[in-house]
Amino acid sequence: MSIKTRQKQAKPPLNATKLRDLALHYVGRYATSTAKLSQYLQRKIRERGWDGPVADIDAMIANFVELGYVDDAGFAAARARSLTQRGYGLRRVNEDLRAKGIDEADSADARDHAAAESWQAAERFARRKRIGPYAVDEATPEMRQKQLQAFLRAGHGFDIARKFVEAQSGRPPE
Repeated sequence: MSIKTRQKQAKPPLNATKLRDLALHYVGRYATSTAKLSQYLQRKIRERGWDGPVADIDAMIANFVELGYVDDAGFAAARARSLTQRGYGLRRVNEDLRAKGIDEADSADARDHAAAESWQAAERFARRKRIGPYAVDEATPEMRQKQLQAFLRAGHGFDIARKFVEAQSGRPPE
């Protein structure tokens, strides 16, 4: 019995209509920012090539923003809520929004939310990682150092992290 190998056929190059269809599919499936959508469309053009007049990606994205398909401020707010619910701190939220291409003006409300929820996010993180008041056993000094580092990597400030790490088991910090 012989096994036939399938060869992938090269997809035809994109044109304006196909690119718009790809963009609509992408924003319909994923919550995204304008920067991420632009990166996606540029990658697709690089992969498949272009057939026709020069693509105006910026105009297409501006049209999507006008239609309400892409909203950087809304995306930033949802992302900040999601990260703080998982226990991440303000610094981690800021870095994530910057990496997603959200500018300062669009991320202001999201940053305010993350700052207001910093204590609750730290508590969620401590509970999830079983640190400090949520630990089963007393931590050794080496373990406390690792827990403190984990808090800092999660984007929490040193003062909040120290309060949770040094808290006695069963007694939440104040």
